[in-house]
Amino acid sequence: MRHGNKLNHLGRKSAHRKAMLSNMACSLIQHKRINTTLAKAKALRGYVEPLMTKSKTDSTHSRRTVFSYLQNKEVVTELFREVAPRIAEREGGYTRIIRTGYRLGDNAEMCMIELVDFNEIYTNEKAKKTTRRSRRGGKKEEGDATVVEAVDTAAEETTPAVEAEVVEEAEVVAEAEVVEETPAAEEAPATEEAPAAEETSSDEPEADAPSKDEAPEEN
Repeated sequence: MRHGNKLNHLGRKSAHRKAMLSNMACSLIQHKRINTTLAKAKALRGYVEPLMTKSKTDSTHSRRTVFSYLQNKEVVTELFREVAPRIAEREGGYTRIIRTGYRLGDNAEMCMIELVDFNEIYTNEKAKKTTRRSRRGGKKEEGDATVVEAVDTAAEETTPAVEAEVVEEAEVVAEAEVVEETPAAEEAPATEEAPAAEETSSDEPEADAPSKDEAPEEN
């Protein structure tokens, strides 16, 4: 049980513990992620994050303060040149702890601690999300307006062609109706003329036949 102990001694004296955390902080800044036990990772997070906050103000005083904890000039230079610009917009939570299971042997819980802003997978996803959220900007609206205008102009250009096709179809249908009606018009007079021809044929014999009133000629 903790019994109200705020500091995890990690089974070491203060000098040994400070040296271990300093070395782990240097390794984390250099390699951006390290594997260790969960207890050490939690202690390291409380040790290195105040130093990363201090690195946001690049001054001689801050560099000397950070150097007093890390005791490594190369790591201090990398912290102020590479890490500080990446975490400038973040107000805290510079590290992430991911549990990786239990160690074979003493069954200690293991984890990976890494710098949040140097994980390419998560940073790419955040960039995609920001692009999706910025669809309501003014530039997008202007682009939508231009697209709508282009669609309208395309519709106006296509409507005359459609009307021409409709007119051509109507003319073809009208010609077909005219072609169908003309044979009927030609057949109608033929049917009417046939009885007239019969009448003339029937009248001709009557004209040639002698009438009853006329007397036969005498030889």
